[in-house]
Amino acid sequence: MAKLETIFGLHAVQALLKSSPQRVKELWVLKNRNDQRLQKVLAAAQKMSVPVTSVGRKQLDEKVDGNHQGVIAFASPGKLHDEKYLYELIDDLDVPAFLLVLDGVTDPHNLGACLRTAEAAGVQAVIAPKDNSASLNDTARKVACGAAEVLPYISVTNLARTLKALQEKGVWIIGTAGEADAGVYQSDLKGPMALVMGAEGKGMRRLTRECCDSLINIPMAGEVSSLNVSVATGVCLFEAVRQRT
Repeated sequence: MAKLETIFGLHAVQALLKSSPQRVKELWVLKNRNDQRLQKVLAAAQKMSVPVTSVGRKQLDEKVDGNHQGVIAFASPGKLHDEKYLYELIDDLDVPAFLLVLDGVTDPHNLGACLRTAEAAGVQAVIAPKDNSASLNDTARKVACGAAEVLPYISVTNLARTLKALQEKGVWIIGTAGEADAGVYQSDLKGPMALVMGAEGKGMRRLTRECCDSLINIPMAGEVSSLNVSVATGVCLFEAVRQRT
């Protein structure tokens, strides 16, 4: 039997109950907590006949490393999406492709934040290399506030090969780099595109950069030379949303 995943936090658990209730095997909730936010989760669990166990705070704290907000779901592993799924997804789209590529983001908090932003922006899938990337663990899922349960996260063996395959399908690869000549606000982000964000501090790897059709930057007015990768992702994605709306 596959090991159960631990999903915690009100938003993440609520999203899981909404998108994949069949995966949820049991809920643990904080004993004597009866506020409205938790009641919504309990109502969803009751509707889907998910067993609920009331436990003390110590038991919840011991199960997860992070702020569980009084609720933990034990669920069967989610479906892993591969490159074949990605290409089929693009072929089936009736709107221009809008993808996010994370090249070497290793902090699960940043991964979760990027997933949350991407889902809010309407991105259809997030792509990352299998090696030297944060895993979609319980911390990333918690920070993603439910986005990890509904947005396809595709882990690929060879990112450069995947980017070239996307180009063959008519997707423009737009990389972000501080030294780029073009600013994000002056660039055309309306067509089928995959936005590539580099690793924290190091930026994109050389092979990834060589696959890009164009490079853009975020103009910086202050003394700080760069933004956190999840913040930079939000700036670029929502400029694309503005142009595409």
